[in-house]
Amino acid sequence: MTLKCAGGRWSICFKTTVSWRLRILVKQAGASVMGFGARILRWSVAVFTVAAVTGAMLQVLASARLVADEPVAAEQAADSGVSLAEFIDQQIRQGWTDNEIEASPQAADEEWVRRVYLDLVGRIPTLAETKAFLEDKNPRKRSLLVDTLLENEDYVRHFTTIWTNNSIGRATPQRVSRSGMEKFYREAFAKNRPWDEIVVDIVTASGHFEENGAVNYILAQMQMPDEGVQLTAMTTRLFLGLQVQCTQCHNHPFNKWQQDQFWEFNSFFRQVRKEEHRKLDPQSGRMVDDYSEVVWQEFTGPVYFEKRSGMMQVAFPKFQGHEVDPGPGVDRRVELAKLITEPAENEPPQIAQAMVNRMWSHFFGYGFTRPVDDMGPHNPPSHPELLARLSREFAAADYDIKQLIRWIVSSEAYQLTSQYGEKNKIDDPAAGEMPLFSHMYLKSMQAEQLYDSLIVASNAHQSGNGGWSAQEDQRRRWMQQFVVAFDNDENDESTTFNGTIPQALMMMNSELIEKACSVERGSFLFEEMSKPGADTQKITDLYLAALSRKPTKPEISKMQKALAKYGPAKLNGYQDMFWALLNSNEFVFIH
Repeated sequence: MTLKCAGGRWSICFKTTVSWRLRILVKQAGASVMGFGARILRWSVAVFTVAAVTGAMLQVLASARLVADEPVAAEQAADSGVSLAEFIDQQIRQGWTDNEIEASPQAADEEWVRRVYLDLVGRIPTLAETKAFLEDKNPRKRSLLVDTLLENEDYVRHFTTIWTNNSIGRATPQRVSRSGMEKFYREAFAKNRPWDEIVVDIVTASGHFEENGAVNYILAQMQMPDEGVQLTAMTTRLFLGLQVQCTQCHNHPFNKWQQDQFWEFNSFFRQVRKEEHRKLDPQSGRMVDDYSEVVWQEFTGPVYFEKRSGMMQVAFPKFQGHEVDPGPGVDRRVELAKLITEPAENEPPQIAQAMVNRMWSHFFGYGFTRPVDDMGPHNPPSHPELLARLSREFAAADYDIKQLIRWIVSSEAYQLTSQYGEKNKIDDPAAGEMPLFSHMYLKSMQAEQLYDSLIVASNAHQSGNGGWSAQEDQRRRWMQQFVVAFDNDENDESTTFNGTIPQALMMMNSELIEKACSVERGSFLFEEMSKPGADTQKITDLYLAALSRKPTKPEISKMQKALAKYGPAKLNGYQDMFWALLNSNEFVFIH
């Protein structure tokens, strides 16, 4: 902050975030606040004594409001004539400059290869994959690996899992087909279908819950007869990045959504009806669930809702100022699908912005807004120009998800190490600061990532070499011990490892860990540690298998000393070492 006086005018300048400044001008008994933008990392309170600053002035300052002004020169330049890759790096670097920090150095290959495997295919690399990458001398090996992983079947599986969980949750709701939802997403990601087409198919879905898996998203939001309220709130959050659930009862206190807008959006889903079919079980003689489907029902005219004053009002189907004919014969969801894929007010389509923000968060741990599904003027993004251009480019690239991923993981910021120092320790989103992406933030593995990584690290999946369905069934059976064990007091699923005692005990004693550390014939430890070779090489292989890195000299020395205590039973020593590595924080975190 700087305080200057010129011509009787006191200027107080606060440095905020990427390319923005807040300037407070005080003159005599008045004050004005001019903000170049509205993106402020944190408020700082400065106490100073100046004769000219009277109590009246302080009162004016206290009631001052931010007024949007023009952006600084760096933002005026926008993205003209600059490649997207360069633009991404420029925008991130500008944040470092404005906040007077220095970025961490580039991550070593060992750290980066583990990160990109977990982010792209949901598991750590195998021992052979790690060795192959570390030994590769090609200067373009990182970008080549990204292309390889995007064609890997585990990429499809990983993002199918993510979006199935996003759409219907991990605990499958009643009369919802998880396999149907998975099939829809699996085919979409395998074919790299444009994201806007995927969203349109989900929003307009109808039919049998297994023949058209997209309907399971709608069925999952129709667990109660709430006239599409949950479906309205979830659709805006998941696909538009907007939290509007509270506006069903009152105007939003911060963002631009009003109560009538919620019900205008809700009216698009009033033609949705679910039907549940049952059949006779010949063995028990009872009627049991057969299948569910989503069907179209006629609904014309407005939706009626009650204001907080008690007055009843009407809402017709309308989105971003575009009205839809509320008369008969109009499929409102089809019309909505057209509207949500259109740009609004010279901005990229909201579904593009929401997906870019969510995908950036997937790779960095934090998006441009916090949370990622609460975008809007009340919650300005940390890097608005970057979000805007990435969204425009994503839409222009026909909503190519793989291309969006390439842009993100090829950025300078994604190459950085997770280690930080004195010069960028303030870049700590966990402490409430807006992310500057000057180092990679630690992310906890999702439960599915932990499962798959334990399987890969130990070859414990040898009994599950069947097709997709067989592998998924086995995976779900394994997953139950994690999802159930991590229920919290509110009976919600706990899906990340945050150091709680039940989670630590599960990791130490679960059947999965027991199998991962097995020394039976055919296991990873038996096959790798029983081979002839030096202890140092075997210790190195343990570290590469579990942590995707080689041990340091002090670590090798400690391991050798520990191994010596086992005498001729070295295999048991390797077993205990592997168990310790799999239970380390380094294993369960993505860094």
